[in-house]
Amino acid sequence: MNIVGPDFLVFGVDDVKVCADYLTDFGLKPVDVTEAGGRFEALDGTGIILRHRNDPALPPELGTASLLRQQIYGVVAPEDIEAIAAELSKDRTVVRLDDGSLETVDDHGFALKFQLTIRRPLDLPPERLNAPGSPPQRGPNEIGVWDDMPARPRTLSHVVLFTPDTEAASRFYEERLGFKITDVLVGAGPFLRPHACDDHHTLFLIQAPAHMQGCEHLAFHMGGPTEVLLAGNRFVEAGYESFWGPGRHRFGSNWFWYFNSPLGCHVEYDADMDKHDDDWIARQEPVGAEASQIFLLQYRRKWFPSGGPNKDH
Repeated sequence: MNIVGPDFLVFGVDDVKVCADYLTDFGLKPVDVTEAGGRFEALDGTGIILRHRNDPALPPELGTASLLRQQIYGVVAPEDIEAIAAELSKDRTVVRLDDGSLETVDDHGFALKFQLTIRRPLDLPPERLNAPGSPPQRGPNEIGVWDDMPARPRTLSHVVLFTPDTEAASRFYEERLGFKITDVLVGAGPFLRPHACDDHHTLFLIQAPAHMQGCEHLAFHMGGPTEVLLAGNRFVEAGYESFWGPGRHRFGSNWFWYFNSPLGCHVEYDADMDKHDDDWIARQEPVGAEASQIFLLQYRRKWFPSGGPNKDH
């Protein structure tokens, strides 16, 4: 089953405007947005779909505080849709839609949809570094950062779910949908990637009580660590609240900066995630601060030393 990863995450919210303003300020492009909701896209077309919480077209709520109503996964070809339908219809209802996509639920009630991926190919440069001992990646007179440098989310990276039984949840995604475990934080849960994606993870499952089931955070890939820091700094300056970061994770190696959001979960900028194939052997480490990040920085507003070399600052 050639699942690429999440194309969209669908949220049912009480205040569509507040959430729409948040996602727009985060850097996503509003598409067909009205007071009833709309779509908010990264550069490749993936993103977030907002609807009012009472929209009858939404899948049922989980019965917890979570506002996540559906995960929409993109697949490579129509044959993958057929394979998923054949597998999942063995023990649950699978609804076929007119556009060829299908809807169902996983073993813990999270609503899933599978469709031909809508991801647009990107042809964008990565962050380029000049490092002693290596040929320069930026030529003479080519600067690396400037005041109005673009820093927009490129693609929906991953989703993290609170679930009451990570072992059962992981078995569903592994055995029924072909995901692979890349690493495990013992005491929290596994990181997983689908077959048609080589990112370290598009899904992370965290053990939590049943009343907490839902989305813990979602993330968008940026073009590099400078874009994470630049976008995050702009977001803070726009009045949004930093939750964790900036820093760099150990598992996945991705740079991160998390923010509180009105979506009922955290929203993350990330960059420079590890790539893996089926030869990779999953690591296991006890969950904790040392396993979760290799280092953590602290934001402060722009500052400049003053008062002379012998004065305390």
